[in-house]
Amino acid sequence: MTEDTHNDISRRAFLKSLGAGVAAATVPLVAGCDQTESEASTEPAVGKMTYRKNPKTGEMVSLLGYGMMRLPTKDSNASAREDGDAEIDQDMVNRQVDYAIEHGVNYFDTSPAYCKGRSEHCTGIALSRHKREEFFIATKLSNFSPDTWSHEAGVEMFQNSLRELQVDYIDYMLLHGIGMGDDGMATYRSRYVDNGILDYLLEQREKGTIRNLGFSYHGDIAVFDYLLSKHDQYHWDFVQIELNYLDWQHAKEINERNTNAEYLYGELVKRNIPAVIMEPLLGGRLSNLPDPLVKRLKSRDNEHSVASWAFRYAGTFPNVLTVLSGMTFMEHLKDNLCTYCPLVPLSDEEMHFLEGIATDLVSYDTIPCNDCKYCMPCPYGIDIPAIFVHFNKCLSEGNVSQNYGSDEYRRQRRAFLVGYDRSVPRLRQADHCIGCGHCEPHCPQRIRIPQELFRISQYVEDIKQHKH
Repeated sequence: MTEDTHNDISRRAFLKSLGAGVAAATVPLVAGCDQTESEASTEPAVGKMTYRKNPKTGEMVSLLGYGMMRLPTKDSNASAREDGDAEIDQDMVNRQVDYAIEHGVNYFDTSPAYCKGRSEHCTGIALSRHKREEFFIATKLSNFSPDTWSHEAGVEMFQNSLRELQVDYIDYMLLHGIGMGDDGMATYRSRYVDNGILDYLLEQREKGTIRNLGFSYHGDIAVFDYLLSKHDQYHWDFVQIELNYLDWQHAKEINERNTNAEYLYGELVKRNIPAVIMEPLLGGRLSNLPDPLVKRLKSRDNEHSVASWAFRYAGTFPNVLTVLSGMTFMEHLKDNLCTYCPLVPLSDEEMHFLEGIATDLVSYDTIPCNDCKYCMPCPYGIDIPAIFVHFNKCLSEGNVSQNYGSDEYRRQRRAFLVGYDRSVPRLRQADHCIGCGHCEPHCPQRIRIPQELFRISQYVEDIKQHKH
């Protein structure tokens, strides 16, 4: 069944139930993050986190989940940080995890694939210093490479996660990146079905080594629909989806191979499967909006961050169990804690306001890159995420122009080219792409990466030729 044959679920229908729905699903709701309209504090209060109940276990899960994908590093070299080669700052990881737990965060999401295989180890060190009942660990069977598709390799990956995380059970276990690849269904079967790994994970859930079993979805909607059609057999405890105010109705408009979050969330609601939310900020794009959109948000609320709108949006939906954020810096952690200590759900009118922001954002035609780095490393050394981040930044700031006769053109041209050379070393820029396509199957956003790199390379060459 294709997406077009389904009925979309209206946000307004959910919002009408929020008076009772959020009160029932969110415990406790208490006053403020020690902020007033005239004075905002960067220090969130202790003891005011918003929680959601896991309908299977009754456990109370913090609405803010800590994504351990972009951990702080010691290396100040930008290239090393971007490549993931910088040394992780374990002391800072410990400090931020301690601070998060102190302020009520209890859901920590990692993967064998994060931080070039180091995230689970660092997460295990940080959490092992706390009582096991103080936190829930989510990790994934991240068997992306065909050489990990055997039963033996899958079992070893799961057992290694237990060792690295220093635990004897996983609270939330995911099949990772369902729907990715050129043929999502064939890839899913090779990764999890034909080798018996899904049966193995189901057995581990029966034994209690896994407490909750679910999957994270990217890409092929046929695989998402298929797995939900098997809910009576597999009894998914949760599903992780991308949800934010841009992807709610515009994901497919931005990239025809993607699926609107409105549909994904609605299908989970029908089956009473809790949703775990990833990419509430779209890899930071919703915190680095074009200046005109920032001004509109700030005119409505000048006391809180641009990012807080996106986090409030994701948390407003009552079937959301937790919202993940990859918080590299302490200031990001504090800002998000203020948003969820406690959550103040968006009103119907505020949701409508964000609809307008999303509609206008689509017109900027940015590349839907979330800077996840799954496409890296490029065999030819191209820094794909850095190129896309720079291009999107210049689009948002109005520095992508071919209006050669305009008074602003020379400034825009200089801003783009100087910034490009500073952000991306010359030998790693888009013009070195040979179109091999090695990167494309790994992209969760299903971006046609070589095509976009060629577009940027052509633009750069064009503005180099037009100096005036």
